Amino acid sequence: MTRLPQSIAALLLTSSFLVAEEAKDAWWNKDWTQRQKITLDASAISGAAGESTLLLRIADGTVFTSAREDGGDLRLVAADGKTLLPHHIERYDSLLGEAFVWVKLPDVKAGADSMHLYFGNANAPAPGASSDAYGEDLAAVFHFSETGSAPADATSNGNAAAAPATIAEGSIIGSGIRLLGNTNLAINNSPSLTWTAGAPASISLWIKPAALQPNAVILSRGEGNGAFKLLLDQGMPVIESGGVRSANGSPIAAGAWNHLAVTFSGASAQLYVNGEPYTTAAVALPASDAPLVLGAMENGLSGDIDELRIHNSALSPAAVKLAFINQSGTDAAMKMLSAAATEGGTVEGGSHMLEHVMLFGDIANNMMFDGWIAIGVCVIMIIVGWTVAIKKYAYLNKIEKGNKEFLRLWKNLSTDLTALDHADEKTIKSMGGSIDEEDQELMKDSPLYHIYHIGSDEIRHRLHKMSDKMEGLPGRSIQAIRASLDAGLVHENHRLTDGLVFLTISIAGGPYVGLLGTVVGVMITFAIIAKSGEVNVNSIAPGIASALLATVVGLIVAIPALFIYSYLNGRIKNVMSTMQVFIDEFVAKMAEFYRPKNDAEPNGGQ
Repeated sequence: MTRLPQSIAALLLTSSFLVAEEAKDAWWNKDWTQRQKITLDASAISGAAGESTLLLRIADGTVFTSAREDGGDLRLVAADGKTLLPHHIERYDSLLGEAFVWVKLPDVKAGADSMHLYFGNANAPAPGASSDAYGEDLAAVFHFSETGSAPADATSNGNAAAAPATIAEGSIIGSGIRLLGNTNLAINNSPSLTWTAGAPASISLWIKPAALQPNAVILSRGEGNGAFKLLLDQGMPVIESGGVRSANGSPIAAGAWNHLAVTFSGASAQLYVNGEPYTTAAVALPASDAPLVLGAMENGLSGDIDELRIHNSALSPAAVKLAFINQSGTDAAMKMLSAAATEGGTVEGGSHMLEHVMLFGDIANNMMFDGWIAIGVCVIMIIVGWTVAIKKYAYLNKIEKGNKEFLRLWKNLSTDLTALDHADEKTIKSMGGSIDEEDQELMKDSPLYHIYHIGSDEIRHRLHKMSDKMEGLPGRSIQAIRASLDAGLVHENHRLTDGLVFLTISIAGGPYVGLLGTVVGVMITFAIIAKSGEVNVNSIAPGIASALLATVVGLIVAIPALFIYSYLNGRIKNVMSTMQVFIDEFVAKMAEFYRPKNDAEPNGGQ
């Protein structure tokens, strides 16, 4: 057989590799518009952890703005681009931008792997059962995310606690439960939880002791000498079963989260603390069908507990360390499961804008009644203020157009004011016959045209009254006419500024109304917190955010109103200045063309 040249062989090998990579990164389903590559870096463990359900913490705003409000369109696809990985959403809060998603991986071992998180399909069908995210090895998993009901098992085994527990928000993973030293939580027995003597089993959980006590009971099962207990003796985790007690180790600190895991294999029990071997005890798993109890009515743990898991196998050291790192929420956990930038979807930058817009909708959903009252008042201010502004803008455009036309005609008329027949109203309106009815209609709203009419009427009145006595207008008459013109100026000013008070009310009152809504909303939020006794970001943030929305709306009322008022006021001042200049010119022309014969100076008879 003829051998291919090395260059051709290398080219074929490279092409095959590129085709394989392209197939690997191929889009799983075009109905999902966006995805993120999730990289699993398990280099921190040694050996194989096997099938594992890992925690994916989502805090990327792109996911919350593009995925459905309940996260129902989230899908996790394996590195082959085809296999759907079962997942369970423990919490999905689009308002706070926080989600805890458990995903089952078939085989985790030291090294790197990847998967894709798909989202962005509003019409996505319901995902598979959430219990599929937990393998047959798990007898029970308690996330303690329930509020107002007994903690329930996340697996398909359907285990449940005997009664509701006191919820502790802000735990290591979402919410947990709180024990007070004299309270407990019993988990009823079931076929999946029944222990057979000497069988392999594992128990893992997170604890946060409020104080260090002697022999505080964390978890127990059974009574008497054959009972199994997991204790915390002055901060030192201890296994006790059948009268045998493990050796003491280094104590853990109060007020900090620690991961404990106990594995039974044959006649030996191994205790792990924060993923590392801590101590052993020469005891086998005792046979028991008694309830499994967290805490105790006497000398129980005082503190918080989260993420309790019961396994029907002895976890390997790699599996224990994997669970500790993955669930810890530390930088190591972020490195173990890290998300790349979003692929697909909207144009870059648009998602961030959409995110902010959608957040305002979520905030509004938490708005209290008093906040809506403040926003309602602000909305009324906006409607009234903008209505005035639009009408005033149109009115100023109209009068400025009329003023411009009037000044063009006045330029010719002002050369000889006596050309007007002041006894003839039609001549006055037509400015000596120089304009037609169409131009008169254009100038009817012009303040200069109004002032011109006032001056013409005053001249006609004075000339008619004094026609038998003398020609022209004496100084006192001119002063009286000027007073009439100034009065007309004041009336025109009132007409121009009419309604602007609503804009000033919006400028001054909008922020205060919004601030009032914010202050009342914050007061109510803190009153609710004080009444419930629970202080955590999940209870404070929505109320504060919705209260601040009232101030935002108040500023939205005031800021545009301020700019609009300044703009309109500037144009009104220009119109007033034009009227003042016209009055001075009109008086000067009147004094020039209507001075008495015996007046030597063309200054109006002064």
